[in-house]
Amino acid sequence: MNDVASQQIATGQAGEDTVTETTAATFRQDVLVESTRQPVLVDFWAPWCEPCKQLDPILRKVVSAAAGTVKLVKMNIEAHPQIAGQLGIKSIPAVVAFQKGQPVDGFAGALPESQVKGFIERIVGPIAGQADELIAAAEEALEAGDFPAAIEAFDAALQFEPQNPKAVGGLARGHLESGDLSSAKSVLETLPATGKEAPELRAARAAVVLAEQAAEVGDFGSLEEQVAANPADHKTRFDLALAYNGGGQRELAAEALLEIIRRDRKWDDDGARRQLLQFFEAWGPMDPDTIAARRKLSGMLFS
Repeated sequence: MNDVASQQIATGQAGEDTVTETTAATFRQDVLVESTRQPVLVDFWAPWCEPCKQLDPILRKVVSAAAGTVKLVKMNIEAHPQIAGQLGIKSIPAVVAFQKGQPVDGFAGALPESQVKGFIERIVGPIAGQADELIAAAEEALEAGDFPAAIEAFDAALQFEPQNPKAVGGLARGHLESGDLSSAKSVLETLPATGKEAPELRAARAAVVLAEQAAEVGDFGSLEEQVAANPADHKTRFDLALAYNGGGQRELAAEALLEIIRRDRKWDDDGARRQLLQFFEAWGPMDPDTIAARRKLSGMLFS
């Protein structure tokens, strides 16, 4: 996991040093001079302003996600009304962007996060977001087999975006890969109905189902013996495929199902092919084993 992601996990946020308070006396240094080095957003607010309270965490979140490319300066107009008056600000919250010592853009009102992000991106360019960086670090850890680190990073990403399908699906996969099937199921069960059809979540659910199936059929040692003794025993070969998959032997799992299809395409109402498609969903469309097995399946079905 990279250092930035680790720091975000430890603190729960990043970039708070990009947010400062200013006064009429310090405005020139905090805003005009500072904006010659980087864009500065000035948030004009007051303690009694409810929309200001709604906008504040959104501004902080998006500025933090901008990773130091923009600074947020807050000015309480109740204590320091002069600057707001000079800029012609008549209602709050109001946000004004400064570059090279001059106001260049602004907005008024408590905008939603997507619009605030769009406003800042007009000034500093695309913002990847903290959740994206944490998810990338988590997937890297998952690929390396560092399941505790992956779980920690996915969980941290969800602190920023609670419904992010990549983070939810990844967290479930992390628990599953670490052998904690119960926690993987719990992660997926907490999701609302909306958004459950995201590819990452379908893949995670398919992987959970496969893990449950593998647990039921047991180890593949005895199943291999039974199949060797009776190659026409498709049910046992089917269970062997589940066991192989549960043991991480994807190529063997796919081959077992493909062998059933070769011998009897219609067995169990096309059950082997349907199970193979579930493997593909759980493994992901670009997984090398998915691509190889799909190619073999297509060759068999359309030959």
